[in-house]
Amino acid sequence: MNKTITCKELKAELIYAPKLKHSYIRVKGDSTIVIKTPYKNERYARDFFRDKEVWIRKQLEKNALHKPLHVNLEDEVLIFGKIYSVDENEAVYLQKKLCRLKTSEEKKILLAYDNFYKYIAQEYLPQRVEYFAKIMNLEYKTLKFRKMKSRWGSCSSIKVITLNTQLMKVQKELIDYVVVHELAHLVHMNHSHRFHALVEKYLPHAKTLRKKLKNIRLST
Repeated sequence: MNKTITCKELKAELIYAPKLKHSYIRVKGDSTIVIKTPYKNERYARDFFRDKEVWIRKQLEKNALHKPLHVNLEDEVLIFGKIYSVDENEAVYLQKKLCRLKTSEEKKILLAYDNFYKYIAQEYLPQRVEYFAKIMNLEYKTLKFRKMKSRWGSCSSIKVITLNTQLMKVQKELIDYVVVHELAHLVHMNHSHRFHALVEKYLPHAKTLRKKLKNIRLST
């Protein structure tokens, strides 16, 4: 049976797993701490917990920085880094989608949100891509939009740029960073010094923007 053990104010779920060769600690995305060990010895587990305290706190700090993008479903919507009520003008398309659902099934509600973000992505992103492509004097073949779990965008060797529809949740300056980043891949298909120099030529604060973007966790 699983137990909860403490180290100062930290709490961890202790799981006895006899098939393991070693003990290990995991800090989940929601900051839950889990200790798995083959040793059925609570004192050992507490000592192990205490020895790993510094590492655990570092992971918890990282989790605090990488906050997920989250709103109260059916009541709020996140657009360009701001939370709006679904009753506001910015969310008219989403309102209509939710009204047609007539269900409280979370999966269908999330799909309505995804469709909303794709809709506004198709309205907003082409303008920004065209704007930067023109000033950077670059040409791309096709622009695509889809929800992605681990990337904000991509650029293929055949000049197809794909942008994550979840970009509609972040600030406009971060969207511009992703757009310039992917356009720069038309010149450099890597992340070399010359690539970053090209991005910074058009966005002088690119390093700061890149850091901010890394501190945002993509939702599923």
